[in-house]
Amino acid sequence: MPVIKATTKNIRKAAALLREGGVVAFPTETVYGLGADGTDPGACARIFEIKGRPRFDPLILHECSAARAGKLFSRVPAPARRLMRRFWPGPLTLVLPKSAAIPDIVTSGLRTVAVRVPANPVARALIKAAGRPVAAPSANRFGRLSPTTAAHVRRQLGEGPDLILDGGRTSIGVESTIITFRSGRPVLLRPGGLPLEDIEAVAGKASAPEPGGDKNPAAPGCLKKHYAPKVRLRIIAGPEGIKPSRRAAYLAFSKRPAGRWKASAVLSPSGDLREAAASLFAALHRLERCGAAVIYAERVPARGLGRAIMDRLKRASA
Repeated sequence: MPVIKATTKNIRKAAALLREGGVVAFPTETVYGLGADGTDPGACARIFEIKGRPRFDPLILHECSAARAGKLFSRVPAPARRLMRRFWPGPLTLVLPKSAAIPDIVTSGLRTVAVRVPANPVARALIKAAGRPVAAPSANRFGRLSPTTAAHVRRQLGEGPDLILDGGRTSIGVESTIITFRSGRPVLLRPGGLPLEDIEAVAGKASAPEPGGDKNPAAPGCLKKHYAPKVRLRIIAGPEGIKPSRRAAYLAFSKRPAGRWKASAVLSPSGDLREAAASLFAALHRLERCGAAVIYAERVPARGLGRAIMDRLKRASA
C-alpha cells in the first residue's frame, strides 16, 4: 500500500481509486480520514472492515462545498443553514435528516446523516475530483488514537487502504465538532475542532444529547471508550501527589513535570488551547510507544478547544 505525496497528479489518482470502489486515506484539517465513495455500499463496507469498526457506528460524509453538502439532507433548519454559511468549510459536522439517496450502511440505519465540508485543500480537491460525497471516519483502528500524520495511518492500518495521501501534519488535530438539532435548537453531540462558544454565537445555546448508549450512537465518535492508546491512561489534576516513575509517561498541559519519567510531552508551553489540541494525538502516539505501563494526562481548562481535548482524554481513559 503506497504512501504518496498529495500532489495534483496523485490527488487525481486517488480520486480515480475512489470512483472504482477503492479506499484512500487522506488529510483533513482535523485528522486523517479513511475515505470511500459514500454512494457505494460495498466501498463503505471496506471502511468498516479495514478499521474493525462495528456497523452500528455511523460514518461522516464529506463534500467539497456547502451547496453540494446541503443536497445530502432532506431538511435543514434555519439555524443549521446559518452554521453552514459561517463555518463551512471547517471542522463542523451537522447531523440532520438524510436524503433518500444515501445508503443505510453510511448512517447505520439512522434517519439522519452526518455531513461536513473540510477546510483542508487536499481533502476538498480529492472530493471534487471524485465527483461524489466521500464517507470518511478517522483513518485508524477502531477505538484507537486518531492519526494526525500519514505515518500514524500506516502504523495502525498497514496494508488496509489502497493508498495514503501524505499531506503533512493536520493543523487542528482533533476531530470535528458534531451538532444536531432538536426542536430547532442545537444539540452538542461531540466537542471538537470548532469551539462550542463560536457555534452558540450563531445558532443559540446548545443542549446536551439524550443518553444513547454504546449500541446506538447518534453520531460518530460518541462511544464511551474511544480515541484510546494501547496502554492505560489516567487523568489527573496535576503532578502533585503523583510520584515520578520510570514505568509511567506524563502528558502535561503547559509545564514539563519534574522527576524522572519513562517519557513526557507538553501540549503547549504557552498554555494555548489551540496548540494543545493540535499536539494532542501526536503526543499520545509518542507516549504510547515509549514502553510505559500507564500515561498520566493532566486536565486542561474545559473551554474553547479544551472541551474537545478533555472529551478525548475522558473517552481514552474509560
